[in-house]
Amino acid sequence: MSQSQEQDKQDGVLSDALPTSAPARRGSAIEVLLAFLKLGLTSFGGPVAHLGYFRTEFVERRAWLDDKNYSDLVALCQFLPGPASSQVGIALGLGRAGWLGALCAWIGFTLPSAIVLILFAFGVTQWAALSQSGAVHGLKVVAVAIVAQAVWGMAKTLCPDRLRAGVAIVASLLVLAIPSAIGQVGAIVAGGIAGRWAVHLRQLPVAEHRDYGVSKRTGAAMLLLFGLLLVLLPVLAAAVRSPALAVISSFYQSGALVFGGGHVVLPLLQTSVVPAGLVTNDAFLAGYGAAQAVPGPLFTFAAYLGAVMTGTLGGWAGGLTLLVVIFVPAFLMVAGALPFWEPLRQRDGVQRAMAGINAAVVGVLAAALYDPVWTSAIHSRADFGLALGAFGLLVYGRQSPVWVVALAAVAGWLLAR
Repeated sequence: MSQSQEQDKQDGVLSDALPTSAPARRGSAIEVLLAFLKLGLTSFGGPVAHLGYFRTEFVERRAWLDDKNYSDLVALCQFLPGPASSQVGIALGLGRAGWLGALCAWIGFTLPSAIVLILFAFGVTQWAALSQSGAVHGLKVVAVAIVAQAVWGMAKTLCPDRLRAGVAIVASLLVLAIPSAIGQVGAIVAGGIAGRWAVHLRQLPVAEHRDYGVSKRTGAAMLLLFGLLLVLLPVLAAAVRSPALAVISSFYQSGALVFGGGHVVLPLLQTSVVPAGLVTNDAFLAGYGAAQAVPGPLFTFAAYLGAVMTGTLGGWAGGLTLLVVIFVPAFLMVAGALPFWEPLRQRDGVQRAMAGINAAVVGVLAAALYDPVWTSAIHSRADFGLALGAFGLLVYGRQSPVWVVALAAVAGWLLAR
């Protein structure tokens, strides 16, 4: 072998070893819409299950990307606040068909469950007795089991040592002591600070990063818009004294500040609408229980709340408005972060802070399990027995949440007779 051939071979080995940017093979927005519409109609089981459905559909079946790029994308969306599975879907649509593809991915995955929940809201609004019926009480009770399952599963994964378990307990106590958005956000911030200075993790290895067609300038502009809306919407709502704008501001904050997915947004949304009298606590928990019975992201619960709400918002317009508002931060964050993800995820400090934040999320969710979920749903031994049975079916029986929710609704109806 000549010296030049040997050098070419060495250069080829070195170039293969370097992380490169994998270009996305483009498709049509209609293709993206149809693919995600199928998932929006069939993806039961929560965000972790959604990520499994996505991998089967887009890595194995359609080969839109490989496992390495998919894992990289999931890692980014787990790091960001907001609904992780929806953000993965938005990014997949963005990589496949540009900005229109991102919109089509969100519409296909989100709209089916949102429509069902808005129709359920009309039932609760038109027939007030519906929210007091035995079947709806069964939905409230099964919400206890579902949130308990989320706490159980997240605690095993996110609190693997005494330090992070302690962070979760302190966060839960803080939220119970300060039952407002301030307590919840404060617990998450405190968890991040504790994680940054106390948790020790190994640095992630350098990995190949996929090109999603978003420049750093565009990404920076979207992140700036995300921050401006977060700061200015509450100021504007206070200045004009508009109840509708105040609700929009609260829902944007809920979508922007939540780590851990749909279950964790529950206390923020409850604080936004129930104390203000916009939604009764019975209607809130009835909708939350119904949200477990539909496929797609749990953030579509915002559509139910907007539709059932009294005041300026309400009906189809209110439901669709708040549905869009709560997902806007997810769009801005994932598209804005994609160009910067690779250097960010390599920083030890960021990884340690996220470990603390994730532990605090477990504590926030545990506090929500007690209030408002448990206190509003468990009133008798029969209620506790139904919740315990549902928990057993979910955790140990590994039954689909849709069947457990349906069974709880029937059981609640029978117990009320």
